[in-house]
Parts: sequence; C-alpha cells; structure tokens
Amino acid sequence: MQSHVPAGGSRAVVFATTTDGLRLPVIDVTHPAFAIPDDPASVAARRDAFLAWDRRNRWMSGSLTRLLMRLAAPRSYLLRRILASDGYLDSITTYMVKLGADHLPPGFDGPVDRKVAAAPHLVLIRLRMQQIARLLAEALVARLGDAPDAPLHLVNIAGGPALDSTNALIILARTRATLLHRLVAIHVFDAQQDGPAFGARALLALSAPEGPLHGLDVQFQHHAYDWNDTAPLAHLLAGLAAGGAIIAASSEGGLFEYGTDDAIVANLTALARAGVPIVAGSVTSSSEVRKRMISQARFRLFARGLEGFAPLAERSGYTIAESRTATMLSEQVLLRPQAATPQKHG
Repeated sequence: MQSHVPAGGSRAVVFATTTDGLRLPVIDVTHPAFAIPDDPASVAARRDAFLAWDRRNRWMSGSLTRLLMRLAAPRSYLLRRILASDGYLDSITTYMVKLGADHLPPGFDGPVDRKVAAAPHLVLIRLRMQQIARLLAEALVARLGDAPDAPLHLVNIAGGPALDSTNALIILARTRATLLHRLVAIHVFDAQQDGPAFGARALLALSAPEGPLHGLDVQFQHHAYDWNDTAPLAHLLAGLAAGGAIIAASSEGGLFEYGTDDAIVANLTALARAGVPIVAGSVTSSSEVRKRMISQARFRLFARGLEGFAPLAERSGYTIAESRTATMLSEQVLLRPQAATPQKHG
C-alpha cells in the first residue's frame, strides 16, 4: 500500500495489493490519471468512438469473435481471465479493466492486454463507477449537512471492492470535507472475498498520509451475501436505522445488471422498509448494440434499460430521480423513495 508520486510533483497515485499479491493502482475519479470527462461534447465523442468500433466488429458472428479471442488469449493474461469467466467476470478482473491501458500491472500489460483495455466499451466501465460515485456524493450533501452528528453508512450490494462507495467519499472529502467529520462505514454485501479484501486495502492506502481520505474515520466491513436471501441485509439495516444513521446504498455493475427481477425487488424492498433515502446503481443498456455484445460474450446480464428497470423500482417503493449515461453500456440511476420528485436525465 505505497504511494507513487509522478515526476513534476503532481498528486500521488496510491497502490494496494490483492490477496494473490497483485499490486494495483487505486482508482480515484478526482485524480487526473483516472477522471473521465463527462460533459456533453465528451459524451458525444465517446458515443461516436463506440459506434465506429462496433461497425468494425459487426460483421463477426459470436462464434468467430470467441474463436479470435481464444487465439489471442495466449498473449494476454487479461483476456484469459475474461474467457475463463462463467457468465460473470470476477471482481478483480472487472477492476483491472477499469484501470485503462496505461495503468495495467506488470504481467497484464502486453500489447494484446493494452488493446483489450483500450476498447471503447471498457473505458465506459470506469465512467460507470465515476457516475455512481458522483450521484451518491451529490445526493448525500444535504443529508449530511442536516445531521452533522449522525454516522454515515454506505451499503454496497455485489460491489466487489466497493470503489464507487469509496470514491463518493473521496469526492466529498475534496469538496465538502467537513461533512465527513463523523463515523463512516462501508458495508460490502458480496458473495466473493477477493474484491472486498482489495477494497479494504485500497481504503487503507487512501487513508494513509497524503491520501485523499487521510484523517477520516472510515471502517470497511465485508458481509458474505447471496442477494436471493435478503435477511442479513435487512438485519443490518434495521440496526442502523434504529441508531439514527444516514444510510445510502449502491450497486455498480452488480444487482441491477445481473440480478433477476425478484432479486432486485427483494433487495430494494429491504432498503425501502429501512427508510434508506438514497440508492444508486447501474442498469444495463437495452440498446441493440449492447444486446448483441452480451449475446457474443455470453455474460448473464439483463439488458433492461431504464424502461425495464423503472417498474421494478416502483414495485419496491422507489422512483428514478436522476440518471446518467455511459453510452450504450449502462444507465446510472439515483433512486429516491416514491414522491413527486421531478426526474433528471443526463
């Protein structure tokens, strides 16, 4: 968990180590090395790049795409990890593709690895995390200001290392630091161990001297979780709510994309019953391009789009208050308890 300061004295990029000893940069979406422009012109440029990339690959069938990937795999550790996935990409590999071509670790940074990591749709995975972190941070400002003594608990469902939660804290620490002078905890509900273990180490690295979270009291807890059984989640939420905590929940690249309708409704209902006022997450795009990509890659994603997700949220007591787009990859939503709240789409 060391910092590396680039030449010229610019802000440090911190590193943390996975359980199998892989040293990875910790993504800080406020850092120039990782921040992705999200203005209308940049969104349009990424959309054009995405469509151009898709046109170049559209002639290939799913079977041909998989064959070419297998032929390239011997020259790419990253590609081999992707091909070894069984409908789901493990949390550490998902994290590595968010790093981008310039930040891959040794052994995962060969020419094929860099080409894979530079694909337009993989760049959007980091944007997805950045957008959710910003939705959380912006939604929390008023709540934190109204209750300066209440503890803050961020509940992350199927979030792996939970860097969307951590980055929400980084954004607040850089813009409204006094709001975080309280007990803060990140609760990761995830079936896997490796992602949360890296997330805990990443938090330690960010909390070290010169790190963006230095001086804050932030705890990290992993709860083994099957999202089809919400009892552990409901139990924790009941205790937090009874203690007057401020609670916000998120799921980036997790529940809303891979979960069944019933699982989504069950988890959102548990959050609603505990009075959780802020929920953010990513919803897989329903565009034809995205559907074709999913069919070729054989990931178990549900391409619901906003139109398919909104009824599930409403059944659970929530409404989509705001959404932001990662062009044809996913839509990031901010949910609020059902009320006459005008919707904003970005």
